[in-house]
Amino acid sequence: EVREKTASLLGKSVRGFSVESVMVSKKVAIARELYVGVTVDAVAGAITVILGTAGGIDVETVAKERPEALFRRTVVPPAELRGYEARALAREAGFRGDLMVKIADVLVGLFRVFRKSDALIAEVNPLVVTPDESLWAVDAVLEVDDSALFRHPEMPKDTLARIEHPIERAAKEIGVSYVDLEGDIAIISSGAGLGMATMDVVGQRLKPANFLETGGGITEDLMYKTTALVLQKPGLRGLLINLYGGINPIHEGAKGIVRVLKEQRVAFPVVAKALGNRQEETWATLREAGVIIVTDIATEAAADALCAALDAGPAS
Repeated sequence: EVREKTASLLGKSVRGFSVESVMVSKKVAIARELYVGVTVDAVAGAITVILGTAGGIDVETVAKERPEALFRRTVVPPAELRGYEARALAREAGFRGDLMVKIADVLVGLFRVFRKSDALIAEVNPLVVTPDESLWAVDAVLEVDDSALFRHPEMPKDTLARIEHPIERAAKEIGVSYVDLEGDIAIISSGAGLGMATMDVVGQRLKPANFLETGGGITEDLMYKTTALVLQKPGLRGLLINLYGGINPIHEGAKGIVRVLKEQRVAFPVVAKALGNRQEETWATLREAGVIIVTDIATEAAADALCAALDAGPAS
């Protein structure tokens, strides 16, 4: 029966991921589900340790709907999370006795894994408490900082490839940063800050399908590969390109964008706000391919143009 069930899952697509392996584990008797996590607080320049009295669900949902169920400790590097701090956190969350100590031990261990792995986030969700108060890590996530991978030869590339989104994996090969999201508006930006701002503006009225920033220079080849990359995602309704080139030859990048749009015969609205060196030439190239050009410096204007194009529907 296990073989039949496994065979039925292998090769299936789940939320855009291809099932390449199946984990088979012992069924656990669940008395209670908890959440434990360690993550980077970039604003505070610190590490945040989180203990949640509700597990098995999205922690962001809990933070919005039941903030009283999450308990936090801030640790400023190079300090470590000490045992007494972890026990105090577990006690604050309402745990006592042996269970409090066990949870504290998990927190300390997870913190050590987080630091040793150069991680951005390490979490166990849910951390199951059984009727005899044993703890089981039923599901876990460890996201390692890409910039630190060279320090971890113990993490083979093929292992990372198995856990990454296929488009994110392709983005790394190109040399751009891509994060897949659940929306239907693709976004290309020429910097991380510009990309985050674009997502915020678009997210006020539409749903971003991704975060993508090109990093360094803008070339025809890079923009060709980048545009083709974001268009791999099914179900898109629009594309917003937000470039600030400075002295980069954005007119060359425009040629790469146009090549992809013509090859794939993109039918949905494409809006571009491209400012910088030889911007007028860039606009002319993009317009010839049917791209809606926004010359305003405000990203809000580009979002307005995209919303208007979507509301207008397909051109007759």
